[in-house]
Amino acid sequence: MTPRTGHVGLNVTDLDRSLAFYRDVLGFALLSEGKDGEDGERRYAFLGSSDGDGRPALTLWQQAWGPYGEDRAGLHHLALEVDSIDQVRTYETALRDHGVTFAHEGVVAHREGSASGGIFFHDPDGTRLEIYAPTGAEGAPAPSESAPTCGFF
Repeated sequence: MTPRTGHVGLNVTDLDRSLAFYRDVLGFALLSEGKDGEDGERRYAFLGSSDGDGRPALTLWQQAWGPYGEDRAGLHHLALEVDSIDQVRTYETALRDHGVTFAHEGVVAHREGSASGGIFFHDPDGTRLEIYAPTGAEGAPAPSESAPTCGFF
């Protein structure tokens, strides 16, 4: 038996800023939040699906003092799946309205000729994120012919 992913925990520098991004821009529901320590400096928030299933999918931990470091071992990127390329494009619009920086322009295929694809961008702390759909990206450009798009951004 292989274990399933329960939730992903991300260290953030500013919980309020990250909570606004993941809740208001990406649509996660706030399940609970709290703090630890005498001064309350170690804050956290549990986020889940907006469909109300109550299970945490993402936990934000305010315990980082600098931005995400893509050159260190650990999380490479967080991929979020949606049902359709139209939903990917809806998120793309919301993210652009929020001023997010993208790694590639528009929807790109996961690999040359692939049906799956999405958008690649960074959260407020620089953590690499992807929103993709398993089908619908046929004909979309692939940034690299020989490597997976999600692997090198």
